[in-house]
Amino acid sequence: MNIGDYTVHIVDDEEAVRQSLAFMLTMAGFTVRVHASATDFLTAAPSIRKGCLITDLRMPDLNGVELLRQLRSIGAALPAIVVTGHGDVPMAVDAMKAGALDFIEKPFEEEVLIEAIHRAAAELERTVDGQDVAAIRSRLEQLTEREREVLQAVVAGHANKTIAYDLDISPRTVEVHRANVMAKMEARSLPELVRMAMAAGGFAAR
Repeated sequence: MNIGDYTVHIVDDEEAVRQSLAFMLTMAGFTVRVHASATDFLTAAPSIRKGCLITDLRMPDLNGVELLRQLRSIGAALPAIVVTGHGDVPMAVDAMKAGALDFIEKPFEEEVLIEAIHRAAAELERTVDGQDVAAIRSRLEQLTEREREVLQAVVAGHANKTIAYDLDISPRTVEVHRANVMAKMEARSLPELVRMAMAAGGFAAR
């Protein structure tokens, strides 16, 4: 894993905690982004490509468990590490059930958190929605040139009419290509298709 291509997102309502973690991880070589609340992070989450989430469990707007559940509901789930106090272990278990990859009890050593981040990165590289990334790349290779163009436009967030105009084809033809892409990629939903494309590389959300 090239940690320079990987962003660690820290969600904590306490500024001192955010800045302390950000400083520690930056010194360790990671690219770090901080978010003051779960709500702020949810706004940014759909555009995140390669990264993991470190979130506190107890926050005033949404707690860590609720945050993970909402991420899954909008199709933006990503490897997550929850940080918890000793009395929050049952809640941390709920977070694991909601999709957290790991939880770390306070206080913790720097090495413990960094190892957890590396595990999260390895998980992101290995799978997306439980599927092997190599298999997803193989499916991408089965797409025609036009289907790849449509997929790239979809990942960029363009509407069918915009794609049709840009590619000089009809909106109906765009719909046909999108349906073919969904079928060939074996994607069950648009969010899943976008995650597949970005995890396989070569496509970036704008």
